[in-house]
Amino acid sequence: MLTYNIMTEKEKYDICNWKYEDEYSIYNLMHYDLMKKNNLFLADMNNKSRLLYSFYDNKNLVGFINLKDTETGIFLGIGVNPLYCNKGYGKEIINISSVIAKEKFNKNNLYLEVRTWNKRAICCYKKSGFEIIGTAFMQKTNIGYGEFFRMIKNLGENK
Repeated sequence: MLTYNIMTEKEKYDICNWKYEDEYSIYNLMHYDLMKKNNLFLADMNNKSRLLYSFYDNKNLVGFINLKDTETGIFLGIGVNPLYCNKGYGKEIINISSVIAKEKFNKNNLYLEVRTWNKRAICCYKKSGFEIIGTAFMQKTNIGYGEFFRMIKNLGENK
């Protein structure tokens, strides 16, 4: 059973040091000091509608989530430590995140955006109750444009 907590400054540094390989390297984050300097992502202190949590298996930091309240539902961003990918942690983190999201924001729609080529993540999300909605779309990211699917999970249903 995973445990979780509100993300600490130390965890933010640790997460920014994770290094993914091959095509997944696009998920490598900039150094946390640079994020703080530019008030970006994990260091964005102006975003009061967002919650950041870290997840542990015993003493091992296995993942994190970013939950954000939006007009269309609750946005979920998820990251799994590259040392622990393909071991079932993503699904467990999402299941816990669904409970947190419903409790904190009291909305029924949890959604995320995933790159269309990331079959590993799409499979995990589907196993966790998400469905692809609509067609793929282009979206600008900090590394350029990419093609994404929007996936939604209804938190009012037991999945």
